[in-house]
Amino acid sequence: PRMVEVANHPKIKLYSYSEIESVEGYIGNFKVKIRQKATSVNADICTGCGDCWNKCPQKKIPSEFDEAMGKRTAIYVPFPQAVPNIPVIDRETCTWFKTYDEEKGKGKCGICAKICQKNAIDYKDVDKIIEEEIGAIVVTVGYEIMDTTLYGEYGYGKSKDIITGLAFERLVSASGPTNGKLLRPSDGKEPKSIAFIQCVGSRDERNGVSYCSKICCMYTAKHAMLYKHAVHDKDTQAYVFYIDVRAGGKGYEEFWRRACEEDDAIYLRGRVSKIYPRKDKLILRGVDTLSGTQIDLEVDMVVLATAIVSNPGIEKLAQKLNIGYDKYGFLSEAHPKLRPVETNTAGIFLAGCCQAPKDIPDTVAQASATASKVQALFSSDELARAPLIASIDKECCVNCLLCVEACPYKAISEVEILNRRGELIKKVAEVNPGLCQGCGVCVSTCKSNCPKLAGFNDEQIFASIQAFVK
Repeated sequence: PRMVEVANHPKIKLYSYSEIESVEGYIGNFKVKIRQKATSVNADICTGCGDCWNKCPQKKIPSEFDEAMGKRTAIYVPFPQAVPNIPVIDRETCTWFKTYDEEKGKGKCGICAKICQKNAIDYKDVDKIIEEEIGAIVVTVGYEIMDTTLYGEYGYGKSKDIITGLAFERLVSASGPTNGKLLRPSDGKEPKSIAFIQCVGSRDERNGVSYCSKICCMYTAKHAMLYKHAVHDKDTQAYVFYIDVRAGGKGYEEFWRRACEEDDAIYLRGRVSKIYPRKDKLILRGVDTLSGTQIDLEVDMVVLATAIVSNPGIEKLAQKLNIGYDKYGFLSEAHPKLRPVETNTAGIFLAGCCQAPKDIPDTVAQASATASKVQALFSSDELARAPLIASIDKECCVNCLLCVEACPYKAISEVEILNRRGELIKKVAEVNPGLCQGCGVCVSTCKSNCPKLAGFNDEQIFASIQAFVK
């Protein structure tokens, strides 16, 4: 429902199936180029009737939304509630594009174009570049889960019954590949026992990442509870292997205890060293550090709580926006306590897991704070900012442009100085006050001593020293 509200809002322009091409300008005056990728479907006349994907012969393509447990066609809508509810042709799997002959100007198949009553299929569709002028940017690109095949001892990818927590979420969803029935991917039977393994990649500097993914403890407890309610046979058992339980939130501790006490999930403190198949079962070999005993456990399914990692390509996006990111690829805020939703580039804000792993309440709180910051920015016609910014003495500037290369905020650019007749006198560097953050890098870089930082020129520094001496 919220996505529909966004699509129908008179003041929101939605570009689906698009990505940022480039960003120029500064706070209040950004110029953004958006690449709207070719869908091969005319969204203006398509009604989303579904005839095209129902008749498409390519029906066995693994669905990304269902974590490859379900199938989709070559022309498809990513999920039932997608907005806009218009299909897109996957050109890598579509028979028409795979067999396209440039001389004949066509490919094989073309059933979707023949069946479409509105003639909405356009095989000649190309990417479009759209330019927008905007005042602020909010980055909310989400997260991905770590490549679980890095843990070969867990057998992920070798057995269909070893899945990630995200895949388990799709299995128990009413719109999932099994319509909400919890069935083993290998044979379609209800699992009588499931082992949940936490911290797969999290808090592991050897194979994974050193940080905690924050949400795994709570969604594993939720999955253990869902499992007990999703199967018809009540003689079931959930096992959870954990390092320690981090239930830091309002009502979180009580929720976890409910999973243990009311739904009888057995928590085993320790790691699993190996998982291997035996007939139609999975054998887990691990250790319970509380009792100091080795465990050999036989279960029907294994669910891995995989670490949260940043989205692939986040570094390129950060470079386009000129904002920082850490060694894990998460975007950096201006200050972790005082400016938690702002970046060092004025006018660009963060929300959600692009900044760090967080749960839904934290994400909603951060998004609300970001919205407030943007509203405050747009509440006045003029922007008030700190006066301690740099300026460049154009008389002594020799246009070496070392300051342009050194400026971390891209606040310095080359400009032309013209005489009254419009003739070029010289080219110099100039500071954009809307972008400058007063860091002083240009002052220390320039060999001609042309940049001056307000409040820190030589006279002011010497005056401060003299006052201190007196």
